[in-house]
Amino acid sequence: MRTRGVDPRDTSWEQDHATYRVSFWDVPAHVAHEFEIVDRVDIEELLRWAREYAAERGWAHTVYAVATDAGERGLIRLAGVLGDPFAP
Repeated sequence: MRTRGVDPRDTSWEQDHATYRVSFWDVPAHVAHEFEIVDRVDIEELLRWAREYAAERGWAHTVYAVATDAGERGLIRLAGVLGDPFAP
């Protein structure tokens, strides 16, 4: 992991909460289960819940932050499976 120092004045805004989405991947069944988190939640609490929920079911998971760019909604991966777990 590479790091670099930054000037905190290089951003124009921040917020103390985010909208998150979690995808759970039941790979053998080739089924995805998607949830959007509707409450304000600390990321550590969300990651713990996602790991436990997936482990109880034997699924993989991915946690995303929901973002908007040029007026279109998108997802930024924060943790979990990278890429499409259903890809051959």
